Amino acid sequence: MLPIRLFAQCNLAYEFDAAVEAIAKVQVLGAPDQVIVGETLTLSSGARLVSVTASDGTRLLRGEMEGAVDLAYTATVDVTPRTTIPLDARQHRWDELPPETLDYLLPSRYCPSDKFGRFVARQFDPALAGGARVAAILDWLHAEVDYLHGVSDAETTAERTFVDRAGVCRDFTHLGITLCRAANIPARAVGAYAWRLEPADFHAVMEVYLSGQWWLADPTRLAPGDGLIRIATGRDAADIAFLTTGGAVRQIAMTVSVTRLD
Repeated sequence: MLPIRLFAQCNLAYEFDAAVEAIAKVQVLGAPDQVIVGETLTLSSGARLVSVTASDGTRLLRGEMEGAVDLAYTATVDVTPRTTIPLDARQHRWDELPPETLDYLLPSRYCPSDKFGRFVARQFDPALAGGARVAAILDWLHAEVDYLHGVSDAETTAERTFVDRAGVCRDFTHLGITLCRAANIPARAVGAYAWRLEPADFHAVMEVYLSGQWWLADPTRLAPGDGLIRIATGRDAADIAFLTTGGAVRQIAMTVSVTRLD
């Protein structure tokens, strides 16, 4: 199948009272299923940042930000049409997993998977494994959790979302990751640009490791899988934030958009 050509852009504006260390994650990561055709990055003089690439392909802009800072980024990306996670995708034994996936079996700040083992064992048919179990988890999220703004904040964990049964994309993703990890399936958070997401914003989705590869899924079901452009991966939202600073910051403006070109 032919790739889908997407154009993603973001424009961010901030104010800093003093110079602070910062890490920005807005650049598209290069991968076999998403090829960067072209990109631009424009930084104002207050952003003294250098681009580095992490081992998972995530590209970081790190350094200092001071005063009024503007950051603009665009990328034209060819995305290979993605396959839905097969129901028969195999769940690996821990001793079969690549070492780099093992961290994604463990609890993390926003994903306390160690507290959900009994719920997963009771809620989901023990006969289900691998892709079938992930599908059951995603179906449960769709049926039991409402997409609702204002219920959660930056400190909300999957445990809180489980109680509230409502949240936004990061909350769906955290709870989906937590339940998959509790089912002994490696799962990680993904920051993405998303075509057809309304309202347009940075989007949090997830990946699970089955049958020897990572499979992408949007627990909110708000954006088509072929319209997702991965930016960063990590244990949870703390690892995929589009901006992390070592001091106070005021956001002045932010726009994000994705359009289809072909």
